[in-house]
Amino acid sequence: MQRTEISTEMHPQEGSPPVRWRISEELVPYDVAVSEMERQVAAIADGKADELVWLLEHPPLYTAGTSADASDLIDPDRFPVFATGRGGEYTYHGPGQRVAYVMLDLKRRRQDVRAYVAALEEVVIRTLDKMNVRGERREDRVGVWVRRPEKPLLPDGSMAEDKVAALGIRLRRWVSFHGLSINVDPDLGHFSGIVPCGITQYGVTSLVDLGLPVMMADVDIRLRESFEEVFGETVRDHDQEIAA
Repeated sequence: MQRTEISTEMHPQEGSPPVRWRISEELVPYDVAVSEMERQVAAIADGKADELVWLLEHPPLYTAGTSADASDLIDPDRFPVFATGRGGEYTYHGPGQRVAYVMLDLKRRRQDVRAYVAALEEVVIRTLDKMNVRGERREDRVGVWVRRPEKPLLPDGSMAEDKVAALGIRLRRWVSFHGLSINVDPDLGHFSGIVPCGITQYGVTSLVDLGLPVMMADVDIRLRESFEEVFGETVRDHDQEIAA
């Protein structure tokens, strides 16, 4: 079931500075990323830093959101497992997956969590559309999904669908952190160590799996364009890159 449409307008108040746009070229350990997010969110909330979107890749790992069920961790010894304060259940992060940590001050935009999640989904949907992939929302499932007509029908007779992008957010003093991930070309076998997002009847896919041989840099260009359409202007962040 497609989700009821709500407004995804999330541009900031007039006069707000552009969002910093940071890209890390090396794999960033998860604990390092979380520490940096904590630091940035505090600075943004205190008015000491502008908003930030941070694009990166992680080494292979699983994260457990606040709704995670321990039984959904099928292979706990396969990769490191991190408990995280974001919403949602278990997910996988690893090379070939574009993670975007989005740190925005919703007081400058709209203090509406549902609208914010819809806006993040809209960014992903527009990004995919620029690559001729149709991503869709679902009423009962957060994230972005693609139909797979070439696969066998589901037991209930409906068309198979796979998840191509995941979302999980947290707010502190109305500043967001965590964000979204798009599967560009990760090892899809790594998802088998968990029940992704607690959903068993649907699969996981990537842009390359869908027959789109794109590079991460190509996705980044379209992701930034789509973000600016939904959230407003960005400027390349030249802060020192974060390393392990």
